[in-house]
Amino acid sequence: MPTITKSNIDYDKRNLSDKALLKLYYNMLKPRLIEEKMLILLRQGKISKWFSGIGQEAISVGVTMALKPSEYILPMHRNLGVFTTREISLHRLFCQWQGKASGFTKGRDRSFHFGSQEHNIIGMISHLGPQLGVADGIALANLLKNNGQVTAVFTGEGGTSEGDFHEALNVASVWQLPVIFCVENNGYGLSTPTNEQYHCKHIADRGKGYGIESFILEGNNVIETYSKVKKLAESIRKRPRPILIEFKTFRRRGHEEASGTKYVPQELMDAWEAKDPIENFRNYLLSKKILSTELDETYIAEIKTEIDTALESAYAEEDIIPDLTTELNDVYKTFDYKAFTPNKDTKDIRFIDAISESLRQSMEKHKGLVIMGQDIAEYGGVFKITEGFVEQFGKERVRNTPICESAIVETGMGLSIAGLKAVVEMQFSDFVTSGFNPIVNYLAKSHYRWGQHADVVIRMPCGAGVAAGPFHSQTNEAWFTKTAGLKVVYPAFPYDAKGLLATAINDPNPVLYFEHKALYRTIRQDVPSNYYTLPFGEAATIKEGNSISIITYGAGVHWALKTLQDNPHISADLLDLRTLQPLDAESILTSVKKTGKAIILQEDSMFGGVASDISAMIMEQCFQYLDAPVKRVASLETPIPFASQLEDQYLAINRFEDALNTLLKY
Repeated sequence: MPTITKSNIDYDKRNLSDKALLKLYYNMLKPRLIEEKMLILLRQGKISKWFSGIGQEAISVGVTMALKPSEYILPMHRNLGVFTTREISLHRLFCQWQGKASGFTKGRDRSFHFGSQEHNIIGMISHLGPQLGVADGIALANLLKNNGQVTAVFTGEGGTSEGDFHEALNVASVWQLPVIFCVENNGYGLSTPTNEQYHCKHIADRGKGYGIESFILEGNNVIETYSKVKKLAESIRKRPRPILIEFKTFRRRGHEEASGTKYVPQELMDAWEAKDPIENFRNYLLSKKILSTELDETYIAEIKTEIDTALESAYAEEDIIPDLTTELNDVYKTFDYKAFTPNKDTKDIRFIDAISESLRQSMEKHKGLVIMGQDIAEYGGVFKITEGFVEQFGKERVRNTPICESAIVETGMGLSIAGLKAVVEMQFSDFVTSGFNPIVNYLAKSHYRWGQHADVVIRMPCGAGVAAGPFHSQTNEAWFTKTAGLKVVYPAFPYDAKGLLATAINDPNPVLYFEHKALYRTIRQDVPSNYYTLPFGEAATIKEGNSISIITYGAGVHWALKTLQDNPHISADLLDLRTLQPLDAESILTSVKKTGKAIILQEDSMFGGVASDISAMIMEQCFQYLDAPVKRVASLETPIPFASQLEDQYLAINRFEDALNTLLKY
């Protein structure tokens, strides 16, 4: 008869059946055995990296079993137990870690940087914090659908130092979102101990500052974890609200295996090894005669066989053969553009009215569309574009947000994951820097990485000419045209503004929609009254001529028109690009081949701007047609000044006419 060691964890069986207890044990045992195998494969060079969750299995398994399979979980590196408890195919997991095509990211990402809609699991990105706001978005969708579901999201104690953590908790509290924030306090953020990560006694104490209920649980006790989370989830389903749980646990291996654990005192390591969640639970179950050594051996043999079989099939799969077409086509979700034709009933409206009208009609068309932004509800936004929207659509769909651009972009992503649409208003495009990370690293890359689209439009009031100074006047489109996976729209006329915004909202991909503030109330046009769309990637030819091609967008179109009006002798093609990504390269090249000269006008400063790429494209593809070098005209290489005379000097408009005439004389 084997000796049964006393458990170092106090378990309270409560009302759990023996079957439930054995299931908890089995579900913890499986990720442990997988990890032990992965560590062997890592030493053999058969996988490239591993983030170990050994010693933390009780949290992943307890939380996952406490939730319904239909409820979303957003795990991290050390939450293998979430994936295995949701019964994800080991073959696909192993292919993922080996960079095979059957993995979830087709070899484009590694580790746990993926999700599976089939299993309602949304994986992390290396920046950690954004998934907290994404969980807010999924929880908001649950609230709007009134489906009584809970969302759980994981982070570590290190991640709680990121601004995204605080923004996400604040948004969840203000909106009373049904989300459980699970903090695995495992002692170290890479090598930095908790006393250098935060100064409060417990991370759970932070919940008080946000008006959130918080709890501290012994993370190595699977019964406590499962029972408490199950009870809280049942309560949240009845009364939606956020809850913060701090799980006290320990990371017994390096941040990743190459890091090692030399910085950890041995006595601390020994103390936590004695509290191993699996060994202690096994001893408890054996002592209560719920588990027998024979059954335990059967479990181990069964899991090891499943592991070996899945590994063999993963090894047998051929390595990925790169295919250029596949790679390029997977950057964006396929968008089957549907044309809605404008009617003949037009009215003379301003640029700003066209945007408002398009938003309103899109809200009427898409019942699952949510608009979010600072002061956009009763106040109608600082530019009054959403004035009256609350009365028509209600505060559930027209949502004032706290000042937290990052969390709101992430919330938009969560809404998309849950099948809704989001329009996020940046109060000024300058403020997008506070939400830059989730745009360029989450929204832009999700479809390419694992096939999850981001149905989010970010409205960007931009531009100078209104004496607003360095923080309210930028036209920063080049930050985003550089990033694969984003679309960038920049209309110059009310007609285009209305139709292109409708298309942006229909498009399942993330769109940055630039609205020049100086055009809001100065540009008018006859605009069809009905809902209509315009295609992306088609420039508009505003004027036709033979001497030179003027290529521009936004306010630059109106600057060019004024210059041509003042110089009626100039015969020019004037192209309004309308969208910068996708770019209508064909129209640009066709025009330049006809005229032989090209000048590109942008409001942004010169270096690294859109004009530079267009110029390079023309030089590469139209060199033999050119009668002169391509000319770029841009604003000064300075921040945008406030005083009107300094702003006038800054802007490209004051140098455009001379540059145009000089190029014509070349």
